[in-house]
Amino acid sequence: MAEQKKPVPIPDGDSHVFWQGCKENKLLIQQCKNCSKHIFYPRILCPHCFSEKVEWVESTGKGKIYSYTIARRGGGPAFKDDSPYAVALIELDEGVRMFSNIINIDVEKVKCDLPVEVVFEEQGDFSLPKFQPLFD
Repeated sequence: MAEQKKPVPIPDGDSHVFWQGCKENKLLIQQCKNCSKHIFYPRILCPHCFSEKVEWVESTGKGKIYSYTIARRGGGPAFKDDSPYAVALIELDEGVRMFSNIINIDVEKVKCDLPVEVVFEEQGDFSLPKFQPLFD
């Protein structure tokens, strides 16, 4: 049986800049020039004021775990060797939230409000943003 490959993102017109930033180890999010609020996931309009004046800015890459779950079985054949793993909703310092994996920690120690920082993990032609505990 052939080895199963993990799925990779499919960049589109809205997310291309985000994925290019990840390749450069930069976590890019959008910010509205009209109301100054940060935006994630990538969009062509600000969801707060509906302005078309959105720009890409670099996030600090720091935040905290807002919510999480522990996957104790892999989500398909390509992930069978990864379990258990933590999937979390991260609230970035800029106020936006994004889903990602929590790595470099025992999954039993993952908890809400844990400070985290972004790290990039290469997978094929992509660098995926994942988060690890923020070590001061």
